[in-house]
Amino acid sequence: MSVLSKPYFHDEAAAFAYLESVLWPNGPVCPHCGNADAKRIYELKGKTTRLGLKKCGECRKPFTVKVGTVFESAHIPLHKMLQAVYLLACSKKGISAHQLHRVLEITYKSAWFLAHRIREAMRTGGLAPLGGLGEIVEVDETFIGKKSDKAKRRGYAHKHAVLTLVSRAGEARSFHVDGTSTKDVMPILRANIARETKIVTDEAGQYKHLKREFAGHDFVRHGQGEYGRGEIHTNTIEGYFSIFKRGMKGVYQHCGEKHLHRYLAEFDFRYNRRHVTDSERADLALGGAVGKRLTYRHSSAASI
Repeated sequence: MSVLSKPYFHDEAAAFAYLESVLWPNGPVCPHCGNADAKRIYELKGKTTRLGLKKCGECRKPFTVKVGTVFESAHIPLHKMLQAVYLLACSKKGISAHQLHRVLEITYKSAWFLAHRIREAMRTGGLAPLGGLGEIVEVDETFIGKKSDKAKRRGYAHKHAVLTLVSRAGEARSFHVDGTSTKDVMPILRANIARETKIVTDEAGQYKHLKREFAGHDFVRHGQGEYGRGEIHTNTIEGYFSIFKRGMKGVYQHCGEKHLHRYLAEFDFRYNRRHVTDSERADLALGGAVGKRLTYRHSSAASI
C-alpha cells in the first residue's frame, strides 16, 4: 500500500488527529500560555466549529494544533500540507513549487509559499560542534546562481558562495557566505567544528593556517589532478554538492539570494536524515514546525 494512501493525507479530520499525535505526544498544549493540563483544555464542537479547535481553561483562548507553527494562518487544507511535507522530505533533490501546484491542485503562489514554510521547519540551526577526537570533517565551498546586480566580476564573484562542512560521522552544515576569504570562513569553522577534529580541504589558500587552530589539517591538490591519498580526500563533501547542485539546477533552477539559506537547510535536513525512512523523515520535519512562523511578506520573491 502506498504511503500516500494513508487517511491523514486525504481526510481533514484525520490530518488534524495525526498532526496532534506528532506535536502533542503527551496531550494538547496551549500555545498561548503553555498549559498542558488535559483537564483544563476543552475541545470545542458544533456544526460551525472549525476542525481541531480547542479552548484553554487557563488563558481562555482558542487554538488548534497549527497555532504557533509554520502552518498557522495557512488557508490550504491541512491534509494537503501534510502531503507537501512528505513529498519534500522524500524527494532526494527536492520538488519544485510548480510540481506541488500540479500535484496538490493549489495555486502556484500557495505552493511556493508552502514549500518555504516547510523549509523553515527543516531549518534546525544545530549548535553542537561537528567532529571531535579522532574524527574528520571535510570543508569546501561551491557557487550557485547569479547575483542580482549587473556589476562585472572576475571568477566566481558573480555567483552566491556556499560553505559546507561535512563530518564523516554523517552530518552536513551549509552556510551562505559573502565570500570565501579567510575572514569569511574562519569564524564559521571556529564556531561549528570541535578543536580536536582533523580537517580535510582542497589546496585553497584560505585554509592554509587551519593546523594552528585544529588537531590537524591535510588537503588534496585538485589543481595537480590529485583526488585522494587514503583517508585524505574530499569525496564525501563532493557527493553532498553533487546532490545539492542537481537539485538547485535541475529542480529549482533559480533561487533568490534571500532564500538561499532555506534551500541549504532543506538539503542539509535530508542529507542528515538519509538513513531513516521517508515517513520518519517527514515526521521529523513536522516536529521542527513548532515555534516558527513565516509570513508571506518576509518570503515573497521570484523563485521556483
